[in-house]
Amino acid sequence: MATAKKQPKKKWTPLKIFWMLLGAGILGIILLFLLASFGVFGSLPDETSLENPEKNLATEIIAVDGKVIGKFYKENRTPVPFEELPDHLINALLATEDIRFYDHSGIDIRGTVRAAVFLGSKGGASTISQQLAKQLFTDNVSKSKFQRGIQKVKEWIIATRLERRYTKNEILTMYFNEYDFLNQAIGIESASNIYFDKPPRELTTSESAMLVGMFKNSSLYNPLRNPEGVKNRRNVVLSQMAKYDYISEQVKDSLKALPLEFKYTPQGHVEGIATYFREYARAFMADWTENNPKTDGTNFNIYRDGLRVYTTIDSRMQTYAENAMDKHMANIQKEFDSQNKKNKTKPFRDVTSEEIEKIINNSMRRSERWRIMSEEGKTEKEILASFDKKEKMSIFAWGGDIDTIMTPRDSIRYYKNFLQASMMSMEPQTGEVRAYVGGINYKHFKYDMVTTGKRQIGSTFKPFVYATAIDQMHMSPCDTLPNTPYCIPAGKRGNTKDWCPKNASGDYGGMLSLTNALANSVNTITARLIDRVGAEPVIELAGKMGIETKDIVPVPSIALGAADLSLYEMVGAYSTFANEGVYVKPTLITRIEDKNGTILYQHVPETKDVISSETAYVTVKLMEGVTQSGSGSRLRHSGRAYGAYKDAVTGYPYKFTNVIAGKTGTTQNNSDGWFMGMVPNLVTGVWVGGEDRSVHFKSTAYGQGATMALPVWGMYMKDVYANESLGISNGSFKKPDKLTIEIDCAKWKEENMDKDEEEVPDEFDF
Repeated sequence: MATAKKQPKKKWTPLKIFWMLLGAGILGIILLFLLASFGVFGSLPDETSLENPEKNLATEIIAVDGKVIGKFYKENRTPVPFEELPDHLINALLATEDIRFYDHSGIDIRGTVRAAVFLGSKGGASTISQQLAKQLFTDNVSKSKFQRGIQKVKEWIIATRLERRYTKNEILTMYFNEYDFLNQAIGIESASNIYFDKPPRELTTSESAMLVGMFKNSSLYNPLRNPEGVKNRRNVVLSQMAKYDYISEQVKDSLKALPLEFKYTPQGHVEGIATYFREYARAFMADWTENNPKTDGTNFNIYRDGLRVYTTIDSRMQTYAENAMDKHMANIQKEFDSQNKKNKTKPFRDVTSEEIEKIINNSMRRSERWRIMSEEGKTEKEILASFDKKEKMSIFAWGGDIDTIMTPRDSIRYYKNFLQASMMSMEPQTGEVRAYVGGINYKHFKYDMVTTGKRQIGSTFKPFVYATAIDQMHMSPCDTLPNTPYCIPAGKRGNTKDWCPKNASGDYGGMLSLTNALANSVNTITARLIDRVGAEPVIELAGKMGIETKDIVPVPSIALGAADLSLYEMVGAYSTFANEGVYVKPTLITRIEDKNGTILYQHVPETKDVISSETAYVTVKLMEGVTQSGSGSRLRHSGRAYGAYKDAVTGYPYKFTNVIAGKTGTTQNNSDGWFMGMVPNLVTGVWVGGEDRSVHFKSTAYGQGATMALPVWGMYMKDVYANESLGISNGSFKKPDKLTIEIDCAKWKEENMDKDEEEVPDEFDF
């Protein structure tokens, strides 16, 4: 039997070993990718969430001129479509991050090999699709090399899935919308507005290069912290654009020579314009979402659902209003501080030390610190003790916030030193509010003095008395009344005691026309008028004009403005005069849309006929006298200025020549200064005063409405008129077709000069 021949052993040559290892490596990589795709190493993020990112879409607050003036967000993200991205922005990204983007399928093999051979010295291999995939791991970044390697595999898998699911342009758009540029700028829309105060479509090539440069590392290349590094990185992007012929060498050189220019416009909740209005909008939205659920029964979330809230605010007029407020209040504060240097109880006046302590204690109990500590279960003793412990804090000052160390109790008294202010500007025909300033600084003074705060209104209430007299008795602005002391005795008109108001000027004697009486805010004339018409009709008229009257006691003293009212109410009421006797309720929110543009809310104006167009027009003519010869006449010329105010503005250089109707108001002890100013299509009110009524100027020269409030109106209107595109009228108020009341005083005098005093009706016999 033949023996079987032995087979020779296989020789493991180096070539065979190489191919075996290569094959095993390839199979291992394939297996690794398969296992990762099956979720063996953990589930993969859902790449479909990038198409319709339901999470954390900011709600936008949009001005009537189209500008986004604020947002409510958990993440400040507002997606923009591909069509909104300028070509040079796209080109800058491609040239810098992935020049073969349109040629690969998510993984750039050439780039990967190059990166491996040269160890990344000649550029990385990560494509835009891979970088977008990486965004999905932002909240769970692996730290170990093994975990990072597995994560890299997952990113490649997601990148290829993205390429199969979406078009190239969609991937680019999602990448721009997903990236975090820091400083609350998530996505290109927020970044463009925060760093350049403009939408992406308006970016220049240089600006686009800066933002694309931040993709490398927005923490390192951030213009607020590292402007020189950002400039250098921008120039690298410009060089890449020239390298791939997106721009010429000449353009590259000219752009690289430009300084780094950006306009940081933060969109935080206490920063930017219209901060008080945005808080009003937040409260409005909270109420609306509570009462208007989605179709599935759940409530809208203003921080996540990407709603669009369209408002009546004009961003340009809002900016003019805030600028006027800041300029005037900073200057008048200097004068206020100067006058308080010798005031031992500063900033308080006319109060005892016990009353001051009570004011401070009440403020402590209303403070946020007290609320938070109470909710934490702290005892009153513990809370009070905390107010006397020094701590680091940043406090408000007109020159900029100051970092200091003081006790919370001392900080409360420090803040009492500041005069406060508010302003609202409205179109009377539509009720649309164009500017809304609730205070001097929302970060430090959050109380809104437009809608929430109410203060005594002083003589700004007098036009309601005059309007009632005109409506009831058909009086003319030319009618004259004696300027003599006048009393309404106890028991008459609801008085519990004699009421004998005095003129602020101390002047008496002679006869005054209604025009002169209102222009100079003569108290005795107003007292005579309300004695004839009664307090109830005046209150009724004010109520029809949108004023809350339930707390106004029907006594004659209301004629001089004893009631506490809000600026919101006053502007709405005065607008009735400018709108021919028709009240239109002020409105600030016109429309709400969801993220897809579906209208969820549409405002319907609320209007009411209150007085005849004739009564409204005659009242307006009376108030025109205020700015022609009365307390508001400084709007017509460069008048005297007071103290520190003179150094900054040199008088009151308004020199308006157009028709302006208005009324100043000053309350007892100069605690409140008001000015209500009207032109045919814009009514604006301003209030200035201390947080507490005991915080005020010593003299009326400084504490009157003409000094405290009127300058804000004047500076605001100068800017408004300078912008002709706003269309603010400089003409006359509309005159009724049939005017039965004589307003031409020359004609009135001619018609009445032959009348004997005995012929004057009883209601005019004072």
